Amino acid sequence: MLKSIVLLVSTLLVVKIKADDSTASSLYGTWSSKSNQVFTGPGFYDPIDELLIEPSLPGLSYSFTEDGHFEEATYQVKSNPKEPGCPVAAIIYQHGTYTISDNGTLVLNPITVDGRQLLSDPCNDEGTSVYSRYNQTETFKSFSVGIDPYHGIYKLQLYQFDGSPLQPLYLAYKPPMMLPTETLNPTDTADSGASETVAVANSKRSLSELVKRGLENKHRTNARKTNHQGFFYSDLFWYVSMGLLGVGSVAFLAY
Repeated sequence: MLKSIVLLVSTLLVVKIKADDSTASSLYGTWSSKSNQVFTGPGFYDPIDELLIEPSLPGLSYSFTEDGHFEEATYQVKSNPKEPGCPVAAIIYQHGTYTISDNGTLVLNPITVDGRQLLSDPCNDEGTSVYSRYNQTETFKSFSVGIDPYHGIYKLQLYQFDGSPLQPLYLAYKPPMMLPTETLNPTDTADSGASETVAVANSKRSLSELVKRGLENKHRTNARKTNHQGFFYSDLFWYVSMGLLGVGSVAFLAY
């Protein structure tokens, strides 16, 4: 009976969210894949030293603001069946702006000069990974946001340009954990995509100081981490267990 009530509540929540699942407000937050080890923000990319920080496990993370900014953190490892000791790994960082069309298509437009990629191919790169700029516009045919009935947490499902589903992402932080949304490493000649009203020299210095403070205080962020294991089932299990233990103890002492 209790399980049926929980499923009914989850279904109602999904229906409520579905009516608003093509808006920027439904995307708001930081989303991470099942590994729960890859997150956007200063723990993934240090723009001062232009350093990509390798997570402990592969995964994917996207962050979205309500005013049209996104950030992406990707750590992918591709195995080689013929040469098990030769996996290819890629760490990718991008950020920029996004748009949602009337038909629900989501397009991510990165800031050209800020994207970075670290590519490791140990059997072909002689032990030296290749670090380079990266710029790839991403188009998702559609997306949906709802409550995952198994985990009991918010889930973001992105569908690629051909309609195939990307691995599901789960809400990890809200507000989102992100680096500053303006250009982090502007150049004199490239179109940075930042506001022309901000002087490049002054903005780079102030951004560097801001990001440095963010790195020093990243464990004191105002972003709130959600319970990746579910917010209902774990608490219910604990209370039921304690209740049964108490009843058992009383019965043992009484008889």
